[in-house]
Amino acid sequence: MTHPQTRWPKWVYVPSEDEPDYRFSFANERTFLAWIRTSLALLAAAVALDVVDLALADLVRKLLAGLLVGSGLFCSIIAWTRWAVSERAIRRQEPLPPFGIAIILSIGLLAAGSIVIVTVVTS
Repeated sequence: MTHPQTRWPKWVYVPSEDEPDYRFSFANERTFLAWIRTSLALLAAAVALDVVDLALADLVRKLLAGLLVGSGLFCSIIAWTRWAVSERAIRRQEPLPPFGIAIILSIGLLAAGSIVIVTVVTS
């Protein structure tokens, strides 16, 4: 078994006699991977905007692609940060932290969807 001080990042893995139930760490890892999949999907959607010929103005298309790329990058940052903070809480037997930062991603996606709807309705 790996000693906690040799793991990275050290601030996540606190020295302890007891390891948490591995199922909690695996569940946390699955959540991380779900966020990474979401990030990849957002990046793929941004690329698709460039490849697929849509009836969108060039400026609108670039704005949407930028929103999607930004959301995808933000999502990957959320994924790692959320994994680390949650893993640390699990190991310290503390309550899991709140997840208020997801509202930023939700607003970005709401903006992208609104742009598409307004563009389609007005054209």
